[in-house]
Amino acid sequence: MLDFPEKLSFEITKPIDAAVDWMLQNWGILFDVIQGFVLMVFNLVESGLNIIPWWLMIIGVFIAGVRLYNWKTGTVLSLMLLTIGLFGLWDLMIYTLVIVIVAVLVSILIGLPAGILMAKSEMAKRIMLPILDGMQTMPSFVYLLPAVMFFGLGKVAALIATTTYAIPPLIRLTYLGISNVDKEVIEAGKSFGSTARQMLIKIEFPQALSSIMTGVNQTTMMAMAMVVISSMIGAEGIGQEVLVAIRRIEVGRGFQSGIAIVFLAIILDRLLQGTTSRLKKGSE
Repeated sequence: MLDFPEKLSFEITKPIDAAVDWMLQNWGILFDVIQGFVLMVFNLVESGLNIIPWWLMIIGVFIAGVRLYNWKTGTVLSLMLLTIGLFGLWDLMIYTLVIVIVAVLVSILIGLPAGILMAKSEMAKRIMLPILDGMQTMPSFVYLLPAVMFFGLGKVAALIATTTYAIPPLIRLTYLGISNVDKEVIEAGKSFGSTARQMLIKIEFPQALSSIMTGVNQTTMMAMAMVVISSMIGAEGIGQEVLVAIRRIEVGRGFQSGIAIVFLAIILDRLLQGTTSRLKKGSE
């Protein structure tokens, strides 16, 4: 009576494995096309970042920090970026930054329409909310499995897993931003004869912009966290340094890489938060 009866147990592993095998056999061309497109975007962004000299990137972070906050914040952020280079992790930082940028861009392209659809359709909301709940409670390591199954080891699988893990906050906050637009503003727009498209572009989207930018910020931070885990499936970058340090039990190497990841996350977070605050003040 204390043990769970074995006769009631069942497994879902075989049907899932069979479904994956069927998809690989019948949709192989689709996965190849996706892989080629992702590689093209990755290489394009990486080439663009590598063209920028290291000193110019540091100056750009300093100027952005000064304009968004003050000269003290700009100095601290630029010194953090300089420290990553002094650690000898500049090239790995660029690789990590490329994964984050591409993942966030893809999340925006998918997340914005999905969030707007949730705000406009009750049926879409009922379908997507449980899915988003499941995605946000799913252990991050689980996202590595389908990415590796469909795209193999390397940067493409890392990008797919990172994007899938990071996209839910953007969808949720886009939905909340559009849903919480002042009803009086919407009624005023309708009274002036605005179409649904004009309402969305000229009224609802600007009013929800601060919430959407908060979603972009959270998505970026989740992408940063997932990049480290993605090193387990062959992604390079600073996360790979952490993984190597764990395998070799090199505390100093792991600590140094961890500091670099924290510094990069702080820089991205502060710049995005400053941009969000500026946009919020502008909308007011």
